[in-house]
Amino acid sequence: MRINWHQYFMDIAEKVSERSTCDRKHVGAIIVKDKRILATGYNGSLPNSEHCDDAGHLLENNHCVRTLHAEINAIVQCAKYGISCQGATLYCNTLPCWNCFKTVVSAGISKIYYSTDYNAELKSNVFEYSKKLNINLIKL
Repeated sequence: MRINWHQYFMDIAEKVSERSTCDRKHVGAIIVKDKRILATGYNGSLPNSEHCDDAGHLLENNHCVRTLHAEINAIVQCAKYGISCQGATLYCNTLPCWNCFKTVVSAGISKIYYSTDYNAELKSNVFEYSKKLNINLIKL
């Protein structure tokens, strides 16, 4: 039996997370439009810089700031190659944090599928604004 499209894309996001270079949280994200993958991203360091797995974490307020989050990396890949995210869907193995959510919405992504929750404190902002902005936020 074939898996459905949502499970297919979420499985790919989970696989992408295996490339993460920050062992605090392995996150993978993919941007999809018309059932085609536009870009992938995982949480990792800036290009040509040290990875947390090698150099340790750079913590501020208990958050690692050495890495870019998976959602941002996927959006940056689209920008780098001139691909619009307008009307696209994000699949992420983790609920986007507040900053990633703001960036995702600003990039024109209108639907977010995720499989696990993130920070409970920040979760309320994401859910509140997803309703206000008519952004579909769906846990698989």
